[in-house]
Amino acid sequence: MSGEGEWPELGEFLVCTIKTVKQNGVYVDLDGYPGREGFIFIGEVASGWVKNIRSVVREGQRVVAKALKVRRDKKSVELSIKSVSDERRRDTLQRWKNKQRAGQLLRIVGERSGWDDAKIDQMNIELAETFGSLYASFEESAIENNALSNEGFEGDWTTVFIEIAIENIIPDFVNIRAIADIQIHGSEGIEVIRKALTAVEKCSSESAEVEIATYYDGAPEYRIELKAPDWEVAESHWDLVEAAISENIGDDVGVVEISRQ
Repeated sequence: MSGEGEWPELGEFLVCTIKTVKQNGVYVDLDGYPGREGFIFIGEVASGWVKNIRSVVREGQRVVAKALKVRRDKKSVELSIKSVSDERRRDTLQRWKNKQRAGQLLRIVGERSGWDDAKIDQMNIELAETFGSLYASFEESAIENNALSNEGFEGDWTTVFIEIAIENIIPDFVNIRAIADIQIHGSEGIEVIRKALTAVEKCSSESAEVEIATYYDGAPEYRIELKAPDWEVAESHWDLVEAAISENIGDDVGVVEISRQ
């Protein structure tokens, strides 16, 4: 998280808002660095010769620019728009949008959890440091309900956080992980377990984009991992997983305890 007093790094790609358009270039506000201003010479506004700069950029326009020179002593940053590829521009803008959205979502979490501004800022820093970015903390929580607890975060606020994440973030996929503690009464234990876990993996569905895998973590624990495009599909196939285990390991055969992680 960038704050007052910080400067961008040389070569960093920045989201900027054009403040003033001059004949020889444009002045911009650096959106990720409060109070910092940059300048883009006309030769760095676009590839090729620019006859009329106002035909290329306008005041209030949001652009992505690369930091060419960072002069802290003179409190100036020289930037280039033409040095930014279309792919880099899209990626930078998307990260910026994700950062803004995550900040808004955290504020909602804070309001529902009774946090003051200082607490919100503190959690913003802690979550960003732990997950790499604040948005990533919401994204991971939308993918895996236990993402926060796995990193040591606890409290009533985590339930609110997860709810907000699931309601507002659409991940590429979601995961369900569980540990099955399996103990078989008779001597056919290994074969019974193998059959049950094979049935579990057969609950995968190519058409529904569901992948299910099982792993041996050391007797009597076996790990089940389910990957699906969304929570509705994931939960419906998890029901199939539990049914497959029950069908192959009844009470007369053994005891199974499943705990979702």
